[in-house]
Amino acid sequence: MAAAADAALPWAAQCAGMALFASSLCLVALALVLMLLRRWPWCSCHVCRAYLTGSWVRDFTNLGDWYAHLLRESPTGTVHVHVLGCTVTANPANVEYMLKTNFDNFPKGKTFSALLGDLLGRGIFNVDGHAWRHQRKMASLELGSVAVRSYAFGIIAQEVEARLIPLLAAAADAGAVVDLQDVFRRFAFDTICKISFGLDPGCLELGMPVSKLADAFDTATRLCAMRGAAASPLLWRAKRLLNVGSERELREAIKLVDELAAAMIRERRKLGVANSHDLLSRFMASAGAGDAHHDVDDKYLRDIVVSFLLAGRDTVSSALTTLFMLLSKNPTVAAAMRAEAGDGGGSEAPLTYEHLKRLHYTHAVLYENMRLFPPVQFDSKFCAGPDVLPDGTYVSGGTRVMYHPYAMGRMPRIWGADHGAFRPDRWLTGAGGLFVPESLYKYPVFQAGLRVCLGKELAVTEMKAVAVAVVRAFDVQVVGDSGSAACAPKFVSGLTASISGGLPVRISRRVRS
Repeated sequence: MAAAADAALPWAAQCAGMALFASSLCLVALALVLMLLRRWPWCSCHVCRAYLTGSWVRDFTNLGDWYAHLLRESPTGTVHVHVLGCTVTANPANVEYMLKTNFDNFPKGKTFSALLGDLLGRGIFNVDGHAWRHQRKMASLELGSVAVRSYAFGIIAQEVEARLIPLLAAAADAGAVVDLQDVFRRFAFDTICKISFGLDPGCLELGMPVSKLADAFDTATRLCAMRGAAASPLLWRAKRLLNVGSERELREAIKLVDELAAAMIRERRKLGVANSHDLLSRFMASAGAGDAHHDVDDKYLRDIVVSFLLAGRDTVSSALTTLFMLLSKNPTVAAAMRAEAGDGGGSEAPLTYEHLKRLHYTHAVLYENMRLFPPVQFDSKFCAGPDVLPDGTYVSGGTRVMYHPYAMGRMPRIWGADHGAFRPDRWLTGAGGLFVPESLYKYPVFQAGLRVCLGKELAVTEMKAVAVAVVRAFDVQVVGDSGSAACAPKFVSGLTASISGGLPVRISRRVRS
């Protein structure tokens, strides 16, 4: 009898497995049927057909370029992508309406929070209402502190002089081709970890050690972005329910992020938060994270850690990567940056914060780079109640509304006929060539209105410090297709822009007369 029971057990397990597999297939099939019934063939417009079939790739390298084309062709600068339930705009009046005038009707929304909730949790980039206001108030107080800004600039300057420049010098002396995108990601990761957490992962050491946290974070952001590109949320929700495919990979990546973030918080708590200027210590002190409520506090702090990583690493490294891609094609711009920063006598003292603030041309170069290649190419809100945008576009309640900085930088009605040209002078005015910013609603690279980026000044200072230090010491030449003026970079799907295949460059020390 016992032997018969043992023999029956594998058979029963096989039957249960087959039943589970069959039910899984049925769920996936149901999701596909519901998606098709909801979206297709009821919308047969050319935009939706091009999106669903992927036919846009015949004419455009990136999805953003296709959107830019559609928005340039639209009389209002706004289009509908019905299969995504999305309205896309590059109209500055609409952007101002969403981000300022009628802010409360265009929150992040529950749909967006669901897309990124597994990674960002209840962090500042993924919440609305009281939770957002509280975190923003806290971040504003800390980032506006003179002590924090001074502390942050000291870290940036040290990282540039002690790690970035020596690493590039070693590559130059070896005649090696290096992936500059990877270098800048490592630089930005080390810097944001020091500024935000008071900890040094050492990713930019000459040995270029691998960071498990950085790799897991890359994977998680890429897979979260894939959720947003799906024609129906039922697809990724079904995969998450079944724990298969990309959703299983995402779950594993986020688990590793959680574990490493928890270790970071424990280490910071062990070192103590008193008299520390790093942002995590200041948040821990203000949140009372040293008391007995560690479970609540650690989840809150984990979300703060992930938000800082997203804000401080990927955006800065993305902007620096495209900057040097453009400087490689425009050597006269790099020469003008050197001249402004002071490039004589063969001696180059480390730059000070006050010196960087006076570099108006370099400031213009950074802004012109981000006009063409914003680190965050688009941002979405959800219309809480039925509304009409300033350009006359009707938006029903629950609709996703996307404003598109990448497309806006390519709109002739905003930037003129030379919108495609890399021309830093467009940002300068007066006899002294002073930098004058445009309205943030025409240039929402740092968002605008009530959600404008609090770390904007710190990010620009960091990019200036890197850009000036590198152009003074080296000539950087992109190799391969990325260096061709006629070849547009291909971007990887993600929450921030990154170039597929990286940015291979050859570095040489500058020869001074």
